[in-house]
Amino acid sequence: MAEAATSKSKPTAQPSATAEAAGAHAEFVPSTTAGLPPTAQTLFAVVNGGNGAVVRGYGVLSAARLSVGMYQVIFNHDLTGSAYLGTIGLTGSDGQSPPGEIAVVGRTGVVNGVFVQTFSSTGVLADRSFHLAVLS
Repeated sequence: MAEAATSKSKPTAQPSATAEAAGAHAEFVPSTTAGLPPTAQTLFAVVNGGNGAVVRGYGVLSAARLSVGMYQVIFNHDLTGSAYLGTIGLTGSDGQSPPGEIAVVGRTGVVNGVFVQTFSSTGVLADRSFHLAVLS
């Protein structure tokens, strides 16, 4: 019996890092073998889902929309050993955000980057604005 096709996208790997991300290794605070650096702080970014632009943030160098529902966010710290927290949300201070889901993980090959995927409430990759916090 043939398996029915689903509408859910199931990405298997991160797209390649942008040139900006690959070169963003200079002048950031290193991690320690014990985990967080002695200068630990909370970094954050609020990112527009339509174009991947940073609306506001702290310690964020850049953000980019890589594809539908896929983003990279680059910070000024080595994030090795950090914790990532993401939520779907509007970029302004009020309103009602569309429903959705978010997944966050370290950026492959970029120690100061985070890879973010946003989905519709049905689990399909979709552009959604988001808030990202990094405990670093």
